[in-house]
Amino acid sequence: MPAPAVLNVGFYNFVMTDKIVALVSSESAPMRRLVQQLRKEGHTIDATQGRRTKSIIFTTGESVVLSAISQETLAKRLSSGEVLVDEE
Repeated sequence: MPAPAVLNVGFYNFVMTDKIVALVSSESAPMRRLVQQLRKEGHTIDATQGRRTKSIIFTTGESVVLSAISQETLAKRLSSGEVLVDEE
C-alpha cells in the first residue's frame, strides 16, 4: 500500500494531503473568531511555532491546522507536486 503524500505547512510540520479539505486565509474577522472558538474547544493544531497565523487548513476530521505560511504558497506546493511521499 503506497504511503500518502504529505504537505509541508512550515517548520517541519506536515499534513497528509488526502485529509485536506480547504486552505483559507486567516485575515478575515469571521475566520479569526472561528479559530478562537475552535481553540477553546481544543480542535486546533498550531503549526505556526509562535508566528502569526496566515492560513487555516481544514481537514476531514474535527481539527484545523494553523500555519504561518500563506494559503497561496501552500496551494502552489500542492498543485506543483511539491509534496513528500515516503517510498519505503
